[in-house]
Amino acid sequence: MLSIGPGTQVYLRPGATDLRLGYEGLSQLARRQLSADALGGRVFAFCNQDRTRLKLLLHDGSGWWLCSKRLDAGRFTWPASGPADPLSAAQLWALVAGLEVSGWKKHWRR
Repeated sequence: MLSIGPGTQVYLRPGATDLRLGYEGLSQLARRQLSADALGGRVFAFCNQDRTRLKLLLHDGSGWWLCSKRLDAGRFTWPASGPADPLSAAQLWALVAGLEVSGWKKHWRR
């Protein structure tokens, strides 16, 4: 079963990605473009040029998960460029649900 906990880091790859890539191709992109190891319980998210398809890649310790979603209508809000700052699991689910996550910042309580 796929489970993404609240402490899981989610990395978006900015811009368009060729989603014909499979496990190996996307994991190489995650390693090169995002400067992170995909075998650490992190989730990597990729979007196509039209922003109508999304793929999530993660390794659960025993194998790869590759999940995809295609929208019937509308588009995902996706950054065209910028750093690969990690999102929270809640922000990932908001993005997948169609909400805008750009500009979200962590607010620290003192």
